[in-house]
Amino acid sequence: MKKSDFRFDLPVELIAQEPLAERSASRLLVLDAQARTRADRRLNELPDLLAPGDLLVFNDTRVLPARLHGRKASGGMVEILLERVTGAHEAIAQMRASKKPKQGATIELADGSTIEVLGREGEFFRLRFAADEPLEKRLLQLGRMPLPPYIEREAGPADEARYQTVFAREPGAVAAPTAGLHFDAPLLDRLVAHGIEVGHITLHVGAGTFQPMRAERLDQHVMHREWLNVGAELVEKVRRTRARGGRVIAVGTTVVRALESATRNGALEPFAGETQIFIFPGYRFSSVDGLLTNFHLSESTLLMLVCAFAGREFVLAAYRHAVEQRYRFFSYGDAMLVLPRVTSP
Repeated sequence: MKKSDFRFDLPVELIAQEPLAERSASRLLVLDAQARTRADRRLNELPDLLAPGDLLVFNDTRVLPARLHGRKASGGMVEILLERVTGAHEAIAQMRASKKPKQGATIELADGSTIEVLGREGEFFRLRFAADEPLEKRLLQLGRMPLPPYIEREAGPADEARYQTVFAREPGAVAAPTAGLHFDAPLLDRLVAHGIEVGHITLHVGAGTFQPMRAERLDQHVMHREWLNVGAELVEKVRRTRARGGRVIAVGTTVVRALESATRNGALEPFAGETQIFIFPGYRFSSVDGLLTNFHLSESTLLMLVCAFAGREFVLAAYRHAVEQRYRFFSYGDAMLVLPRVTSP
C-alpha cells in the first residue's frame, strides 16, 4: 500500500486551535464496522454507548514542558524540542537554528546551564544536560508545553493543564495522548458508576508522532521508537474482562500500540521497553476490541492504524462525513468511537 491511499482533504479552519471550555463537551462520531453504520453523538454520552463489564484502557503518561530555547557559543539562538528522554540527563531532540550545531558544541540555557551535543541520529540530535539537577526539574523550570505544529500559536498558561490528561502521572512524553484529553472527573465517575472498569498503561509519546512519512510505500517506512510499560495489574484486568465477555476499549492509538506490542503469541503479557510497531491495514489485532481516538492527519501512521482497525474505505468515508459535518480535528478536536466487532461471552 502507499501513503497516498490514506489522503483526505481537510479545510484548515477545521483544525482546532483551542480546547473547548469543557473536556467532555466534544462531539463523538460512532463507527460500527460490523454493521457498517455511523452516528453523530456527544462524548458525554459515552457511558450509554459502552456496556457494563467493558474495560477502558488509558495512557497515563505525563507531558513534559519539552520546548526549550538556548544560545550557541557563537551567539546564535537555538530552539530545542525533545523527542524523548533517554537517560537521567540525556535526551534526543529536534533542533532549529540558522546553522545546526556540530558534535561537541555546547548550548547555554536561560539559567546558565549548558547542553552538550553528543552527536546525530538521523534528523535528531543526542544531547547531554548538566548533571547538577534532574532533567525533569530543569524542564519544569525552563521549558514550555510543546504544542503540535498544526496549532499555530504559542503555548499559553491554559495549555499547561489542558494539554495534559486529568490522570497523567508518569512523566516522559513530549506530546499528549490526545484521546484522553476528552475525559474529566465527572465523566470518569459516570463510567465507573455504569459498571465500566478502567485501567492504565504508560507510553511516552515522542515528537516523532508528528513526523510525516517520507517513504511512499508503507513497507519502506521506519517507525520512530517510543517507550512503554504494560503492567501485570492491567494484564490481569484484560484477562478478567475477556473472561466475563466484556470488551477492551483502547483510549487512543498509543494504547493500541502498547497493548499490541505487549502481546506474545496471541496473549497479553507484562512488558516494559521500546516499541517501533507500525500498524496498517492487514494487521490482525489481538488485544483490543474497540478504539476511542481523535481525528488524525492525512497520510499519517495514526490514520493507518485506525484504518487497519475498521477498514480503509469505511474510515475515510467517516472522515469525509466529519468534514461535511464540521467536526473539529486533531489534538484539541473531536473524537471517534470505533467498534469493529462484538465480543460474546
